Amino acid sequence: MALNNTYDARLLQQETALGAAVQLLLLTVLGTAIGLGPAGWLTGLAFGLATWAVLSRALHRSRPRSFGAANRVTLGRATLVGGVAALVADSFQSPPPVTVLVALTAVALILDAVDGKVARRTGSSTALGARFDMEVDAFLILVLSVYVAAAVGPWALAIGAMRYAFVAAARFLPWLNDALPPSTARKTVAALQGVLLLLAGSGILPYALTSGVVALALALLTWSFGRDIGWLWHARVSAGREPAPAPAPAAPGRRREAAAVGAR
Repeated sequence: MALNNTYDARLLQQETALGAAVQLLLLTVLGTAIGLGPAGWLTGLAFGLATWAVLSRALHRSRPRSFGAANRVTLGRATLVGGVAALVADSFQSPPPVTVLVALTAVALILDAVDGKVARRTGSSTALGARFDMEVDAFLILVLSVYVAAAVGPWALAIGAMRYAFVAAARFLPWLNDALPPSTARKTVAALQGVLLLLAGSGILPYALTSGVVALALALLTWSFGRDIGWLWHARVSAGREPAPAPAPAAPGRRREAAAVGAR
């Protein structure tokens, strides 16, 4: 049994190492094709290293029997997000190739639906996979909000920062960690964030419409957070006590709602 555990651990390490290698390969291709500057290289490498380190630690702690097909899809999506982050970081020095940025982002958004289907069909949904998926989603939204903020103003940063602000607030207000009921509206708002920010960042709309699209994304996200926070507060008041944080459930699928509401 010990030999099997050692073999599985090595296999999982190989999976994460392969993801880091693919990230480096993507950065090399982008650097060769469009000439990434120092900011782009540093950002992409830092993201790839952080993804490898955090994922490796999470796998070591959870000790899954295998990495899983759905996690491979999410890891591939994370690689694309690393490329997007590199291009956005580079955009502060020179205009990025919008076509490449849009293409990488579009594929990453499409794969967000694919990994959920793979998880359901293979029966490989796990809490780790759901969290990994959610963190990739959240970081992509943060990166896109930074990109569009350069065009419409710093207020757009609130879109990417909202989820992280919610997580930070939950450390001081434990009732924010309570479980929320399933919500189609929450899922829809989460899915729309990436689409709307991609549309705004594509450069195909005039300034007024671009600002309007970003404002719509922010309004929808604010409504979603406000609605959920209101529900949690009402549940706390109704219970007449501080509710205990709900245990992290094994998601029935890996299509995450948490990009719109934070880690619950």
